[in-house]
Amino acid sequence: MSIEVVPEWMADLDEEDVTFIRRFLLASGSLKEMAGQYGVSYPTVRLRLDRLIQKIQLSEDRAAEPYVALIKRLALSGKLDFDTAKVLVSEYRKTKEADDV
Repeated sequence: MSIEVVPEWMADLDEEDVTFIRRFLLASGSLKEMAGQYGVSYPTVRLRLDRLIQKIQLSEDRAAEPYVALIKRLALSGKLDFDTAKVLVSEYRKTKEADDV
């Protein structure tokens, strides 16, 4: 891959996220070592990694299904509760499946 070609999911990350990924790779994926580097607890680093994973998944979802990605972003930002988000996504997918038939 050329340095000029950055995957869309990576282009959506901020500098802090990219730095976290770099440090994570250099730590060979050790969350314990990452916790030591950042001076925080293991669960804090795990939560940060989980949120980064969700951010990357959202970026991929956005390309595939913009409506679903919007609902997920609203839920992750706290503007929509998760139960409501699940219902909206479920109903959207049901109508989409019905349209495909």
